[in-house]
Amino acid sequence: MKKGFLKKNWKNLLIWSSISCSIYFAIKYGIDKKIVVFGTVVIGVFTQAFAGLAALAAAVPLIGPFLVKIFSIPFFYIVNAMSYFISAVAIRKGHGSDLTKSRVLTIAMMIGILIGYIIGNLAPVK
Repeated sequence: MKKGFLKKNWKNLLIWSSISCSIYFAIKYGIDKKIVVFGTVVIGVFTQAFAGLAALAAAVPLIGPFLVKIFSIPFFYIVNAMSYFISAVAIRKGHGSDLTKSRVLTIAMMIGILIGYIIGNLAPVK
């Protein structure tokens, strides 16, 4: 027995509609945009709203998975670029041993995300 789209994704839809309403009213009543962005990011991270939005976008046939890949692959490039900039600063300040630890942790995080992605595609949770 298959569940309907609304029954299956009601939490994600509720979270995103509440985030959208909050953003609308915050901007309408003149709350600083930096505070609105910070609040949206915090709520989105803690409620996993961004993962839910990606899942909803991936549910669109043909173009959905392609769009999710377009927006998620640059995340790895950004993390890698940030680690190179941090490495350059650490080398200039003489923190060679800390640099090695941070590079190992960054690579371990990226490999962990990649393994989680592969396992998630091989054995999806139903």
